[in-house]
Amino acid sequence: MLRQSGGLAENTPLAAVSDLFSVIARGQITRADLARETGISRMTLGQRLGLLVDSGLVIELAQTVPSGGRPTRMLGINPDFGVLLSADVGESFIRLAVTDAQGTIRQQAQYGYDRMDGPEAALELIVHGLKTLLQDLQPAPFPIGLGVSLPAPIDVKAGKVVGPSILYNWDDLDVVEWLSTRLDVPVVVENDVNLMTLFEAVRSPGTSDHFMFIKVGTGIGSGLILDGHLYRGADGASGDIGHIQLNRDNAPLCRCGKVGCLEAHAAGWAIARDLRAVGLEARDAHDVVRLVNQHVPEAIGLVRQAGRAVGEVVADAVSILNPSTIRIGGTLGKTHEYLLAGVRERVYQRCLPLATSRLVIELAPPSDMACLVGATISLRQKVFAGPFTGAMLERFQAWQTGQA
Repeated sequence: MLRQSGGLAENTPLAAVSDLFSVIARGQITRADLARETGISRMTLGQRLGLLVDSGLVIELAQTVPSGGRPTRMLGINPDFGVLLSADVGESFIRLAVTDAQGTIRQQAQYGYDRMDGPEAALELIVHGLKTLLQDLQPAPFPIGLGVSLPAPIDVKAGKVVGPSILYNWDDLDVVEWLSTRLDVPVVVENDVNLMTLFEAVRSPGTSDHFMFIKVGTGIGSGLILDGHLYRGADGASGDIGHIQLNRDNAPLCRCGKVGCLEAHAAGWAIARDLRAVGLEARDAHDVVRLVNQHVPEAIGLVRQAGRAVGEVVADAVSILNPSTIRIGGTLGKTHEYLLAGVRERVYQRCLPLATSRLVIELAPPSDMACLVGATISLRQKVFAGPFTGAMLERFQAWQTGQA
């Protein structure tokens, strides 16, 4: 005779309660609110919750809310039912993290790498590093999935890098397939700036549902939160402001092969180029920041000029999208008001008062964890919602059976 779990047979597929799990995964909720949101009867709700609780996926939390009588306990997902994996591929390093199901970091590591070695060397390092981190966790946890941050344009539907980018020879490589087959987990791959945008929106929830993040470093890019959701566009190319062309005489050549792109005027590599032209030693955006902090006039002047160039493009975005908050980060964000002043100058000069009267333009506090945390957020949004939740719960049920 089958043991019953809240009225449901023990062998009931967990995928059958995926919709309920998705609602609970969005945040703490009471049974009454859960019933109202899902439209499920009290008896059926009790049966389905019993299955989720008995499986270790959902727990009653210590938090309670008044209910007119005895305080009602809140429900939430069990942070220990599995782990989320994340990887941040930079220009010269790879950061890795293992978090619980709520996103709290349990293990992390950082490795140096040479991007000129090509993609497989980097991906092998990710696989080896994550397996090492997982081996340090006992008992062996259920791996929910992997989120990957890449400094490149990403076709999110295909899971591929689309050049040009700083990643050598990654074009058209199916990163999702490569990693998922070796780690046996679902994989989400996303552009680093989009993940920074998710991080900033979660770090400061008061930024509202209309938010723009701009990364100004070696390159320039932006991410958009519109109506509370990350906006990628039809093919994942939204926010690529670095290759908008400015109307200038004698426009410089950009790394992409076009002339006059914003990057060719205002990115870290372009400012370093102009500093070398006047005899100063500067290889990259980090050197630009160093010279600004040393109060070198030529560096300060070029950063101010770069801010005004960025501001021209941002002003057009403000006129089209009407965000309520714009946050600027990246390496050149460390030049503080020298960059920010130029952006504000052009935006307030060019936009109508209705779009700027309540607009906040500010710097993002620097964080080395932005892409890793953003990758975790993106992964949770995918595997804890929609059609992917059922597949995740089926994997979890099979994993539990194998552990028994």
